[in-house]
Amino acid sequence: MKKIGFVCFGEVNTPYERLELLRDQALADLKAGLDVTVVDAGLVIDDVKYETADAAVAKLAAEDFSCLIVCVAGWVPTHAVVRVTDHFRHIPMLLWGLCGWRENGKIVTTACQAGTTAIRPTFEALHYRFKYVYSIIGKPAPLDKIKAFVQAACAARALRTTRLCTMGYRDMLLYGTQFEGNSMRGQLGIEVEPFEMLEMVQNLDTLEASAIQEGVDYVRKHWEFEEPCEDALIETGVKYALAIGKKIKERGYRGISLVDVDGMKKLCGFPPAMVFMLLEHYYGVYSIPENDIMGLATQAIAAELTGQHVPYMEYYEFFDDSMLIGMPDYIPLAITQGPVRVRPTAFGLLNASLLNVSKPKTGLVTCMRLFYLDGQYYMHTYLADAKEAPAWEEYGWAPPAPQLPSLQVFPKDCTVEEFAQKVSNQHVILCYGDYRESVRDFCRLTGITMLD
Repeated sequence: MKKIGFVCFGEVNTPYERLELLRDQALADLKAGLDVTVVDAGLVIDDVKYETADAAVAKLAAEDFSCLIVCVAGWVPTHAVVRVTDHFRHIPMLLWGLCGWRENGKIVTTACQAGTTAIRPTFEALHYRFKYVYSIIGKPAPLDKIKAFVQAACAARALRTTRLCTMGYRDMLLYGTQFEGNSMRGQLGIEVEPFEMLEMVQNLDTLEASAIQEGVDYVRKHWEFEEPCEDALIETGVKYALAIGKKIKERGYRGISLVDVDGMKKLCGFPPAMVFMLLEHYYGVYSIPENDIMGLATQAIAAELTGQHVPYMEYYEFFDDSMLIGMPDYIPLAITQGPVRVRPTAFGLLNASLLNVSKPKTGLVTCMRLFYLDGQYYMHTYLADAKEAPAWEEYGWAPPAPQLPSLQVFPKDCTVEEFAQKVSNQHVILCYGDYRESVRDFCRLTGITMLD
């Protein structure tokens, strides 16, 4: 359960009972609208000796939370607020101004926005990482904006302990998949660890026959085969997945990328589509091929923001109002529409393996891609309607050519031409739903420049 702090402020001359009513309603709204544990530090007023402020600090200091909601129930001198908040300047804050009410045909107010409009520029001058939201009389609390910020703050916190791995580095000598390790760890908190293919090969000799057979049985039971497939091919994929899995369990990785074309295919003679599928099944990791570390980092961010098992896809074609995107070998079970469908096939001169030909889910998607340019991180983001892809094939597959898992995405907040002038890589990360507000908040908290 995620945990957030909450403290409410009001002025000493405002009737205390009214401040309590406003505070209690705000707390009730948070608890009803957010799936979080709320640490309530109580109601703070500007008493001369700062007794309520110091009591709030003591309550909050005893807990561990991802962000602090600074709720303003009426006018309050800013010094009383800073007395509390400066103890937690290292934690993201949400400044929330409550509102008045209507009574006997007129507006009654405790001057909440007088308080917040004095506090907001002070927070900015003190270099707090914060977001400002406000309630409006007669309308629901701004829970969508609050939730987006809480998701962003919790994601930023979780990434500080996130460990990703890459087997090999810079597959196909690609440029856009590389990363800068110090800033990745320092600014985003993500630790990226490499390991060599040799470790995977050495682990093959340590696998138990019963575990391999269990893997083969799982594949036979849960995947639908479009063509006959020998157990030997399935067994090879299971072995590689279990061998890599030893490293995942040993180091606690959340996501993984493999050297694909120049590694698994060239050196092992085995396209790793089914390996990625089994890594999700066995270990719950998200994955992306071709040592795409920046794509993997984007997956880590999106997964923490959404709680989803986020996939990658690749751009294939642009149209006047849409783009054709697909995955050239597999899709995660989490986004599969209907059963997992596989086909033994080969591409060009590569050996045969199991290719995933399942259909991905359609719907509203947020598309994301993190990139690094001239010492600065950027996040390219757009919202799109993901629809079923038209009939198509990638040239080079053994006939009859399969239709790869794919979608046709129609951008909603930009034109295809506008998108094309900002696109930063052939790989894009998808999450289902509109998460632009959370992405925007996350970027502000972590110093990423958002392109939307």
